[in-house]
Amino acid sequence: MAAARRRRDIKGNSVPSLGAHTDAIGKGNREWAMAEIDIEGIRSWIGCTETAQDTVTPRLVREFRATLGDNALKRADIAPPAIHWCLAPTALPPEKLGRDGHPEKGGFLPPVPLPRRMWAGGRIAFHEPLLEGDEVTRTSRIADIAAKTGRSGSLVFVTVEHEFATERGLAVREQQDIVYREDLAASVAPPAAAEAAGAYRVVVEATTTLLFRYSALTFNGHRIHYDVDYAREVENYAGLVVHGPLQATLMLHLATRLNGGNCPARFSYRGMAPLFAGAPFSVNADATGLSFWTASDTGHVAMRATCER
Repeated sequence: MAAARRRRDIKGNSVPSLGAHTDAIGKGNREWAMAEIDIEGIRSWIGCTETAQDTVTPRLVREFRATLGDNALKRADIAPPAIHWCLAPTALPPEKLGRDGHPEKGGFLPPVPLPRRMWAGGRIAFHEPLLEGDEVTRTSRIADIAAKTGRSGSLVFVTVEHEFATERGLAVREQQDIVYREDLAASVAPPAAAEAAGAYRVVVEATTTLLFRYSALTFNGHRIHYDVDYAREVENYAGLVVHGPLQATLMLHLATRLNGGNCPARFSYRGMAPLFAGAPFSVNADATGLSFWTASDTGHVAMRATCER
């Protein structure tokens, strides 16, 4: 009853239940989950909405800039671009979290019966800058859900649309792609070919402190960013993983500096491969200042992005 009530609160009306399937997932019945994904039942979450409020506080702006350090945009009249990822995060008590540290599935996000989830990429339209002191309303909606089969097995893609608005109107609109997948053995595939450095290049030290501070800014509990034993032993990564949004933020700030301090009108980004802490990585742009990528210290691309001015 409590779960059903929570779903009504999120959407404003009832979300169809997956019934026994959801119960099976909750009991850890991974055998059923891998054998059958009720995609039509999961797609009943399309249209589910969530609204939350937050404030662009002086402390948030100060700590955001301190976390990025010299890579932060130096403009005092506006809040830094991509600070919207720090606003109005979902905040749940420990008993409402999954094994990975994310909010458990089946509330706002659908109960996809696959154990791993990743932020795959997104597309952002910037309508006007956020300002220090702004009261911001985040409205999020499940826009699409699709199942696919890849080389690694079953995949489910969930597209979430976010709008961040102030009393002046819409500030940021984003489509965010989340991918759910099966547990994987440690990858033995050779990395993609290394890429030459860009015409513009910034080197960032991927320290555990940087990852911790960005997790704190965004209230991101995903354990792959701070629990190295979990990252290696459960999700089979080589080490702590650098956040996708952190990489996108660094590329966006480089794009803004190359645009005379003005945030691009549109920015799209896509994860290509995991990037690990413990070694420096680079943030690159081509000569046009419209195409960007992050790369490991060996030159292997982790994320790509493009912008429109």
